[in-house]
Amino acid sequence: MKPSKLLISLCLAAALAGPALSHAADAPANKHALVLMTDFGTSDGAVSAMRGVAFGVDPNLSVSDLTHNIPDYDIWLGAYRLYQTANYWPTGSVFVNVIDPGVGTQRKSVVLKTREGRYFVGPDNGLFTLIAERDGVAELREIDEKVNRLAGSSESYTFHGRDVYAYVGARLASGAITFEQVGPVLPSESVVKIPYQKAIRSGDVIKGIIPVLDVKYGNVWTNIPKSLFDELNIGLHDKVQVRILHKGKLINKVVAPFEHTFGGVEKGKPLVYLNSLLDVAVAISQGNYAAKHKIDSGVDWEVEITKVSK
Repeated sequence: MKPSKLLISLCLAAALAGPALSHAADAPANKHALVLMTDFGTSDGAVSAMRGVAFGVDPNLSVSDLTHNIPDYDIWLGAYRLYQTANYWPTGSVFVNVIDPGVGTQRKSVVLKTREGRYFVGPDNGLFTLIAERDGVAELREIDEKVNRLAGSSESYTFHGRDVYAYVGARLASGAITFEQVGPVLPSESVVKIPYQKAIRSGDVIKGIIPVLDVKYGNVWTNIPKSLFDELNIGLHDKVQVRILHKGKLINKVVAPFEHTFGGVEKGKPLVYLNSLLDVAVAISQGNYAAKHKIDSGVDWEVEITKVSK
């Protein structure tokens, strides 16, 4: 009896799939994403060199970019971008972070492991302020550069992003080393933190800061969470007063409705809304609030919010 065409097709499909299935089965299960963040920009070869080091450790690594457009030396903004994005990456992801004005000095090079099991590699200079506060520090280790450093780089003092952080991050993400092999344990509470005003309620006023701007559109983000905002019993379309101060000086005051979307007001009109992190923000529909009112961000930009009585 001749085999049927269907049987022949099934056998051929199985034969072709066999090598692919075998390859998938042989793939290491302990590889994790490597995510890079720097203030280097992309106009020269610095980021490419870091990627080259990572692929030199393991050409099969998944390497992605968080951003390389952090303003020069802006440690606080780097800390916020980690806070904004890290929890959307799978557990086990490794973040290499290089905003490092103190490169080559006595500041420590560390890997921080959060309680959920994500890893943050970089200088211990405040970059991990918000990650440590929100996600907790399961363990902190100092990088032992005697064993965890790119070969031949011992006389390079100003590019730890390539020579130490990308190398260690890639080895950790690929499974070439375990977290315990990074270096000695440091006290979890020793993580360097940038002081800032946390969101608080004082009577009918909620106070916080403007940690960052939504730079593309000029929306003003605050660190005031929905849970605290809800305590003012502000409903949809209710009027909200927002005062913005810089180093104690009033820069802007506005009364605007609380809306779910930018389309809740006419084009060019202000509104208060909850941003993608469910923190309070202020915007102009199809306009740039920050540019119009000359508002910036950082730990010295304060915000006060009150409900306007009807």
